Amino acid sequence: MTEEFVKDRFSRPIISLRITLTNRCNVNCVYCHHDGMVSSKQEMTSDELYTICKVAKSLGVKKIRLSGGEPLIRKDIVEVIRKIASLDFKDISMTTNGTYLEKYAQDLKDAGLDRVNVSLDTLNSETYEFITKKDYLESAKAGILKAVEVGLYPVKINMVIMKDINQNEIKDMFKFCKENNIVLQLIELIESENCDDDKFSADYHYKLDMIEERLADIADEVHERKFMQGRKKYYIDGGEIEVVKPVDNSTFCANCSRLRITPDGKIKPCLLRNDNLVELISHVRNGESEERLKEIFIDGINNREPFNS
Repeated sequence: MTEEFVKDRFSRPIISLRITLTNRCNVNCVYCHHDGMVSSKQEMTSDELYTICKVAKSLGVKKIRLSGGEPLIRKDIVEVIRKIASLDFKDISMTTNGTYLEKYAQDLKDAGLDRVNVSLDTLNSETYEFITKKDYLESAKAGILKAVEVGLYPVKINMVIMKDINQNEIKDMFKFCKENNIVLQLIELIESENCDDDKFSADYHYKLDMIEERLADIADEVHERKFMQGRKKYYIDGGEIEVVKPVDNSTFCANCSRLRITPDGKIKPCLLRNDNLVELISHVRNGESEERLKEIFIDGINNREPFNS
């Protein structure tokens, strides 16, 4: 299957492209990693994003994921989806905090968005406000349920587990997800050089090993996702849970099939590095040929190397 994909120097296929549409956000989560703010005037336009995705498609990329910041903060988000969807990718997904999702879900579905991941760490209003610094829990829940209603399937909830904050809420979150046909993803908090407060990550880190062992014991079925770093999916009593471990390991790197685009239009070959970015957007804005843009993409792909081996 992978022969149709462009591969890097380590024979890893480039299957998906993750594009950060904006660093702007309407919440301020305690664990958020800020990679440097980009003003709305510097963000890539819908036409520029279309060009980038068209080149990616010509190189064999099958999947697009759009993220932020909060991507729905962009006023042209439906247009962005519509233009990318016209290129007929296998899958177009979005990561969002869900607070604008009730408003946009139907339009996004109609424009060609396939599915959404919603960042939601708690169903407790006080805990939500502590984590996000905003009182938007009900808006987020309404957005999630609207996404289910319009068929952005599968809807997934990304729940970052934090010691002494929400590690005791997994059962309640799984119940909410199971009742509403939503997949729950448990995410282990990681430390990052980009984090505003490394001490937070250290103080609130909660290893998911014991939780995963418990899930394995009670699961009706367990599936492994090869091109998602060997991540396991646990099917329990009609519900589904995935466990996302820290990415700083050789398994993650060996199976990495994703290339990234930063909000200011640079190719980011590695999630864990910022010292090997490849400038792209200026070439798009200069009207350079698609062949030249493909060469720049290849330069970015050739910069890929396992961070851990």
